[in-house]
Amino acid sequence: MTPSEIFSLASSKSFEKMALKVFRFQFEQNAVYREFCQFLKKDKANVKAIADIPFLPIQFFKSHQVVSSASPIEVIFTSSGTTGMVNSQHAVTDLAYYEQSFRTAFAQFYGSIENYVILALLPSYLEREGSSLIYMVDDMIRNSNNPDSGFYLNNYNELIEKLEQLDNSGQNVLLIGVTYALLDLIEKKKFQLKNTVIMETGGMKGKRKEMIREELHAALREGFGVSTIHSEYGMTELLSQAYSFGNGIFECPPWMHILIRDTEDALSYLADGKTGGINIIDLANVNSCSFIATQDLGKKNPNHSFEVLGRFDASDIRGCNLLVI
Repeated sequence: MTPSEIFSLASSKSFEKMALKVFRFQFEQNAVYREFCQFLKKDKANVKAIADIPFLPIQFFKSHQVVSSASPIEVIFTSSGTTGMVNSQHAVTDLAYYEQSFRTAFAQFYGSIENYVILALLPSYLEREGSSLIYMVDDMIRNSNNPDSGFYLNNYNELIEKLEQLDNSGQNVLLIGVTYALLDLIEKKKFQLKNTVIMETGGMKGKRKEMIREELHAALREGFGVSTIHSEYGMTELLSQAYSFGNGIFECPPWMHILIRDTEDALSYLADGKTGGINIIDLANVNSCSFIATQDLGKKNPNHSFEVLGRFDASDIRGCNLLVI
């Protein structure tokens, strides 16, 4: 599978055809995934539709190297976590897939990156090695080709000045931030922004108590003076992101799909509107595993958008976008 095949998908029929092709490839090339499939008595002969494909529990990325390529590993992305927690590791053998995935998806949802100044408030990610989010945002900052784009660690006063200056000038701004840091920012200054998109990536990182999405977004809307809060849904084990333009309703790029599994029967799927475990198909993850059973709870809407509603009990609290209710 080439990047052009994956990122040019235009219909549900072509998606299913490519998903089955990727399944067969990963069954052959990925020993960890093949063993998991065989445990479930699934193989290339009896997997004939997306609903037949086994989804690898995300916990495998904590204990195994999940790769479907013999090429050298270019980078290992690691998940965030608290002290003593076993973090996930995602070995990536071809960064070109990741780069094309996030560049193409952003352009599809938001237009050209060069139309924005990118301000990034991601302190907990900057302070550690191996963050896939930092890799993506760093690329966005560079490709915005704007000298005002950049990362901010704990220099809130500088960020406040820059944000107000840019917004008042009429410049389109994207402020992408980890949840607790955005809350810290609006405690220092109340804004009335007119030309800025606020995008939260989730995660209190133990800095604040968890909040339900409605409460969090209400606080952020009031603090920044904006009508909606955007969100990014991604995780270390994937190479694609879904985006929300508000109200916690996420949309996927064409090479990424969501299924909702029955929490009592992991091999059964639920109808639209029913709450269950989120399974993700990420075809950009062709050289790792494209079929991931997450520990997130959510529901799918008839138009293929989805909502994230919580996390399974006793699962790790990590850096992906998840607000517990």
